[in-house]
Formats: sequence, C-alpha cells, structure tokens
Amino acid sequence: MAYRAVPESLWGASKASWKWSVDQSVPATDLRKKGGDDRNLAMYVVFLPDAEAQNLKGAGIRKLLSSNDARVLVYVWGGNHGRGQVLASPYLGNRGKTVVLRNVGTGAHSENVNLASDYKRAFGGTKGAVVGIAISADSDDTKSKVRGAISGLALN
Repeated sequence: MAYRAVPESLWGASKASWKWSVDQSVPATDLRKKGGDDRNLAMYVVFLPDAEAQNLKGAGIRKLLSSNDARVLVYVWGGNHGRGQVLASPYLGNRGKTVVLRNVGTGAHSENVNLASDYKRAFGGTKGAVVGIAISADSDDTKSKVRGAISGLALN
C-alpha cells in the first residue's frame, strides 16, 4: 500500500478523479471475504471529523486508522459485484466501506467520484476532512498476478 497525507488546503474536497489501467487481472473474488478479497486496484480515501483532523495532522496511515473517528471509502477495480455497490469492509468494520467501480478485467478507465455523496450513502452524515489517500493492489489470496497503474489523481 502506498499512502500520502492530503494537504490541509484540500481537506474540504468533495470530488476526486483519476485514471487507472490494468494489463493483467486477478480472478473475480468476493470483496466482503477477509482473506479472499483480491482486487486489481484500490483507491483508499480517509476521512476524519475536522477537529480530529487537526489533532492527527500529518499522521501516518496506521495512526489514522487507529482513530475510532476515521472513516475510509475504498474505491475498487475488482471483485464479482455490481458497479456502484457499497460493501462492508472485512478489515475496517463499520469504519470502512468498499465502493465497487469496476469488476475484474483489463483495460483503461477514467473515474470521477463524488466523495460527499458516497460518504453519505456509505456512512450517513457529512464527510468531514479528506486527510489521506492510499492505493494498493492485492493478488495473494488467489496466487495470481496483477499489473496496473493509477495516474492523474485530483481532489477538488
């Protein structure tokens, strides 16, 4: 997983966009199953209430995720679920939700997501500060290989 703290000037972002491509795909998996949730690519967006964001400003991903107030939307290319489905995270409990953007497969796509409305749909309420972004790929459970890239991430 690669992680980057979001600059305070972008904490109020309500939308995100990026491009991603996959040249080699993992097989379809159930993204709700711990230890069986391989996916091609994932974009993690970490949220905190504004006051907590100030207290944890510049913190690493492990410290952020140890906060009971942290919420994480995981936008995923992979799995065997329908586009737009919001799934419970097998790792984050009620603090994390998976949003399926693409099923397994190869190709290249541009994504534009509404962080505020996705947050409300997943958790209820308002999103707070966007404090961190992480990306990952996962192929260990299926003992397969994934080859892909994410570029052009923009928050606004």
